Amino acid sequence: MTATTPRPPAADATRLRDVAGAVPDPEIPVVTLDDLGILRGLEVAPDGTVEVTLTPTYTGCPATEVIAADVERALREAGAPRVVVRTVLAPAWTTDWITEAGRAKLRAFGIAPPSGAGPVAAPGTVALTLSARCPRCGSLHTREISRFGSTPCKALWSCRDCGEPFDSFKAL
Repeated sequence: MTATTPRPPAADATRLRDVAGAVPDPEIPVVTLDDLGILRGLEVAPDGTVEVTLTPTYTGCPATEVIAADVERALREAGAPRVVVRTVLAPAWTTDWITEAGRAKLRAFGIAPPSGAGPVAAPGTVALTLSARCPRCGSLHTREISRFGSTPCKALWSCRDCGEPFDSFKAL
Protein backbone atom coordinates (compact mmCIF):
# COMPACT_ATOMS: atom_id res chain seq x y z
CA MET A 1 0.00 0.00 0.00
CA THR A 2 1.38 3.38 -0.98
CA ALA A 3 0.35 6.92 -0.18
CA THR A 4 -1.20 7.23 -3.65
CA THR A 5 -3.33 4.08 -3.36
CA PRO A 6 -4.64 3.90 0.19
CA ARG A 7 -6.74 0.91 1.11
CA PRO A 8 -10.42 1.86 1.27
CA PRO A 9 -11.98 1.67 4.72
CA ALA A 10 -14.21 -1.30 5.61
CA ALA A 11 -17.27 0.90 5.09
CA ASP A 12 -16.20 1.40 1.48
CA ALA A 13 -15.84 -2.36 0.98
CA THR A 14 -19.36 -2.78 2.38
CA ARG A 15 -20.65 -0.07 0.04
CA LEU A 16 -18.96 -1.75 -2.95
CA ARG A 17 -20.42 -5.10 -1.93
CA ASP A 18 -23.86 -3.48 -1.92
CA VAL A 19 -23.19 -2.03 -5.38
CA ALA A 20 -22.16 -5.43 -6.78
CA GLY A 21 -25.06 -7.19 -5.06
CA ALA A 22 -27.55 -4.75 -6.59
CA VAL A 23 -26.55 -5.67 -10.17
CA PRO A 24 -29.60 -7.21 -11.86
CA ASP A 25 -29.47 -10.69 -13.36
CA PRO A 26 -29.35 -10.17 -17.16
CA GLU A 27 -31.79 -13.02 -17.84
CA ILE A 28 -34.24 -12.18 -15.03
CA PRO A 29 -33.74 -8.45 -14.41
CA VAL A 30 -36.25 -8.26 -11.53
CA VAL A 31 -33.79 -10.09 -9.26
CA THR A 32 -30.31 -9.01 -8.23
CA LEU A 33 -27.14 -11.00 -7.75
CA ASP A 34 -27.78 -10.79 -3.99
CA ASP A 35 -31.35 -12.05 -4.45
CA LEU A 36 -30.07 -15.11 -6.32
CA GLY A 37 -27.09 -15.71 -4.04
CA ILE A 38 -24.70 -15.51 -7.01
CA LEU A 39 -22.43 -12.91 -5.37
CA ARG A 40 -20.30 -15.04 -3.07
CA GLY A 41 -17.86 -12.43 -1.86
CA LEU A 42 -16.12 -9.10 -2.33
CA GLU A 43 -12.81 -8.03 -0.84
CA VAL A 44 -10.62 -5.00 -1.32
CA ALA A 45 -6.94 -5.89 -1.70
CA PRO A 46 -4.23 -3.71 -0.11
CA ASP A 47 -3.53 -2.09 -3.50
CA GLY A 48 -7.22 -1.08 -3.85
CA THR A 49 -8.15 -3.83 -6.31
CA VAL A 50 -11.70 -5.01 -5.75
CA GLU A 51 -11.84 -8.80 -5.95
CA VAL A 52 -15.30 -10.26 -6.57
CA THR A 53 -16.29 -13.92 -6.38
CA LEU A 54 -19.34 -15.14 -8.29
CA THR A 55 -20.93 -18.59 -8.53
CA PRO A 56 -23.20 -19.01 -11.58
CA THR A 57 -26.53 -20.82 -11.29
CA TYR A 58 -25.23 -23.41 -13.76
CA THR A 59 -21.69 -24.36 -14.69
CA GLY A 60 -22.39 -23.51 -18.32
CA CYS A 61 -24.64 -20.52 -17.62
CA PRO A 62 -24.57 -18.39 -20.78
CA ALA A 63 -24.95 -15.20 -18.73
CA THR A 64 -21.78 -15.67 -16.65
CA GLU A 65 -19.61 -13.36 -18.78
CA VAL A 66 -22.34 -10.72 -18.99
CA ILE A 67 -22.79 -10.80 -15.21
CA ALA A 68 -19.04 -10.40 -14.66
CA ALA A 69 -18.92 -7.44 -17.08
CA ASP A 70 -21.96 -5.82 -15.43
CA VAL A 71 -20.38 -6.19 -11.96
CA GLU A 72 -17.09 -4.74 -13.17
CA ARG A 73 -18.86 -1.80 -14.82
CA ALA A 74 -20.98 -1.07 -11.71
CA LEU A 75 -17.95 -1.16 -9.41
CA ARG A 76 -15.86 1.08 -11.68
CA GLU A 77 -18.76 3.56 -11.81
CA ALA A 78 -18.81 3.42 -7.99
CA GLY A 79 -15.13 4.42 -7.89
CA ALA A 80 -13.22 1.12 -7.79
CA PRO A 81 -9.88 1.67 -9.54
CA ARG A 82 -9.37 -2.00 -10.49
CA VAL A 83 -11.80 -4.90 -10.46
CA VAL A 84 -11.08 -8.62 -10.75
CA VAL A 85 -14.07 -10.93 -11.09
CA ARG A 86 -13.55 -14.62 -10.40
CA THR A 87 -16.01 -17.38 -11.14
CA VAL A 88 -15.99 -20.25 -8.66
CA LEU A 89 -17.91 -23.47 -9.22
CA ALA A 90 -17.42 -25.09 -5.83
CA PRO A 91 -19.45 -25.20 -3.83
CA ALA A 92 -22.00 -25.42 -6.62
CA TRP A 93 -24.82 -22.90 -6.54
CA THR A 94 -28.09 -24.14 -5.11
CA THR A 95 -31.58 -22.71 -5.19
CA ASP A 96 -31.34 -22.66 -1.38
CA TRP A 97 -29.20 -19.53 -1.86
CA ILE A 98 -32.13 -17.56 -3.33
CA THR A 99 -33.29 -15.10 -0.66
CA GLU A 100 -36.90 -14.81 0.44
CA ALA A 101 -36.96 -11.37 -1.22
CA GLY A 102 -35.67 -12.98 -4.42
CA ARG A 103 -38.36 -15.67 -4.27
CA ALA A 104 -41.03 -12.99 -3.84
CA LYS A 105 -39.66 -11.01 -6.80
CA LEU A 106 -39.62 -14.13 -9.00
CA ARG A 107 -43.21 -14.94 -8.04
CA ALA A 108 -44.36 -11.36 -8.73
CA PHE A 109 -42.63 -11.53 -12.13
CA GLY A 110 -44.52 -14.72 -13.02
CA ILE A 111 -41.77 -17.26 -12.33
CA ALA A 112 -42.43 -20.00 -9.80
CA PRO A 113 -39.54 -19.99 -7.34
CA PRO A 114 -38.31 -23.30 -5.98
CA SER A 115 -39.84 -24.11 -2.63
CA GLY A 116 -37.43 -24.47 0.26
CA ALA A 117 -34.55 -26.90 0.00
CA GLY A 118 -33.88 -28.53 -3.33
CA PRO A 119 -34.86 -32.15 -3.96
CA VAL A 120 -32.70 -34.84 -2.41
CA ALA A 121 -32.10 -37.90 -4.55
CA ALA A 122 -30.10 -41.03 -3.91
CA PRO A 123 -26.95 -41.44 -6.02
CA GLY A 124 -27.81 -42.64 -9.51
CA THR A 125 -31.41 -41.40 -9.32
CA VAL A 126 -33.15 -38.28 -10.55
CA ALA A 127 -35.15 -36.07 -8.19
CA LEU A 128 -38.76 -35.50 -9.24
CA THR A 129 -40.75 -32.33 -8.78
CA LEU A 130 -44.41 -33.29 -8.47
CA SER A 131 -45.84 -29.81 -8.76
CA ALA A 132 -44.87 -26.18 -9.04
CA ARG A 133 -47.13 -23.52 -7.51
CA CYS A 134 -48.58 -21.22 -10.17
CA PRO A 135 -47.15 -17.73 -9.54
CA ARG A 136 -50.32 -16.14 -10.94
CA CYS A 137 -53.16 -17.90 -9.08
CA GLY A 138 -51.28 -19.96 -6.47
CA SER A 139 -52.67 -23.31 -7.64
CA LEU A 140 -50.71 -26.54 -7.28
CA HIS A 141 -52.84 -28.05 -10.07
CA THR A 142 -50.01 -27.59 -12.58
CA ARG A 143 -48.02 -29.70 -14.98
CA GLU A 144 -44.55 -29.55 -16.48
CA ILE A 145 -44.70 -28.96 -20.22
CA SER A 146 -40.96 -29.03 -20.88
CA ARG A 147 -37.92 -29.57 -18.65
CA PHE A 148 -36.31 -26.80 -20.68
CA GLY A 149 -37.60 -23.26 -20.21
CA SER A 150 -36.52 -19.85 -21.42
CA THR A 151 -33.14 -20.26 -19.69
CA PRO A 152 -31.23 -23.39 -18.58
CA CYS A 153 -32.18 -22.80 -14.93
CA LYS A 154 -35.93 -22.87 -15.60
CA ALA A 155 -38.56 -25.37 -16.81
CA LEU A 156 -41.83 -24.55 -18.60
CA TRP A 157 -45.02 -25.32 -16.70
CA SER A 158 -48.73 -24.73 -17.22
CA CYS A 159 -51.49 -24.13 -14.69
CA ARG A 160 -54.56 -26.34 -15.07
CA ASP A 161 -56.72 -23.87 -13.12
CA CYS A 162 -55.98 -20.48 -14.67
CA GLY A 163 -54.59 -21.89 -17.93
CA GLU A 164 -51.48 -19.73 -17.90
CA PRO A 165 -48.04 -21.02 -18.83
CA PHE A 166 -45.15 -20.04 -16.55
CA ASP A 167 -41.47 -20.66 -15.95
CA SER A 168 -40.45 -22.50 -12.81
CA PHE A 169 -36.96 -22.23 -11.36
CA LYS A 170 -35.43 -25.72 -11.28
CA ALA A 171 -34.58 -26.76 -7.73
CA LEU A 172 -30.91 -27.64 -7.39
